[in-house]
Amino acid sequence: MATTYPASRPGSKTHTLSVLVENRPGVLARISGLFARRAFNINSLSVSPTERPDISRITVTAEVEQVPLEQIIKQLNKLLHVLKVVELDSATSVERELVLIKVAADEHNRSDVLEIVHLFRVRVVDVHPQSLTIEATGAEGKLDALLRLLEHYGIIELVRSGAVAVMRGPKALSEKVIGSEVTGR
Repeated sequence: MATTYPASRPGSKTHTLSVLVENRPGVLARISGLFARRAFNINSLSVSPTERPDISRITVTAEVEQVPLEQIIKQLNKLLHVLKVVELDSATSVERELVLIKVAADEHNRSDVLEIVHLFRVRVVDVHPQSLTIEATGAEGKLDALLRLLEHYGIIELVRSGAVAVMRGPKALSEKVIGSEVTGR
């Protein structure tokens, strides 16, 4: 029986939020706790420092209705150490994900798996007599299509990074934070 989350109903649109925060201990716990208290199921979560070492970017994807999404954005903006929250639109942003896939591949099917690797323009990063480890980067749809083709051979292990995204064009999200300047332009 599948678990349902009130804010994340079947058929809800996937939304990507980019959250700039002060790079401090406990900030991620407060943000993920806010999602959990509001019954949001997070699809992916990625956190890393930005071009400024004192600011981190949290990229969150979740399937959610528009009204609860607006509520959580308002609540995120109220949290201590949250500097900026932006919903990224697929038309005005670039979103990518990294996946490492360990696939069963022996002398009988290795050439077939390598043909799929070539077709998707991805890389083999480890070779073993019984397996290949593949590194792929791209949009979620491309990675899902790759995984569907590799399922036939037997996926031994799979790790996905979660989505990372930036706005298209020359502006940085951190420029919207008071006191930020982007150098080198």
